[in-house]
Amino acid sequence: MNYVQPIRDPLLVENIANTLRENNERDYIMFMCGIYSGRRIGDILRLRIGDVKGKEFFVVSEQKTGKQLRIAVHPKLRVALKEFCKDRDPDDFLIQSREGYNKPIDRTVAYRILSKAGRKFGLENIGTHTMRKTFGYFHYLQYKNLGTLMIIFGHSSESVTKRYIGIDVEHANKTIKNLCILN
Repeated sequence: MNYVQPIRDPLLVENIANTLRENNERDYIMFMCGIYSGRRIGDILRLRIGDVKGKEFFVVSEQKTGKQLRIAVHPKLRVALKEFCKDRDPDDFLIQSREGYNKPIDRTVAYRILSKAGRKFGLENIGTHTMRKTFGYFHYLQYKNLGTLMIIFGHSSESVTKRYIGIDVEHANKTIKNLCILN
């Protein structure tokens, strides 16, 4: 299993979002849900139009933990969802597959979509967790509050959250680059 990283450059996040939007609005919505909610891909793929359409919050039962969470819908995500959900049946899956009737795409398809978009911009360690890690990375940069992020992610400790979003690795690499031994 490859270890995926967050996307740390806001311009890259924007470029990937724009590329996904140009190729397929559904893929763009999936990406927006991931980077603005911090949810796992399995939870995003189970969302239906009625779960998010016109909502300020949506409720997910986490696939991994079984916990029910009430998640605020970021204003940018709400705008994207408004247009995408317009005139769609509330029972339809939000991230719908083209195969079969009213089925979501599976995790493998989601991975391929994100991996392809990432490779276009030279990113190799990208996968479905990249969206969640990107959310966490930018949340941490803005608020510097690991405790809140730990609660959002459902992690058992701040050290787990810090490692998950790559803050320790990033800091360690910066110290290596800036180490002064010889003049």
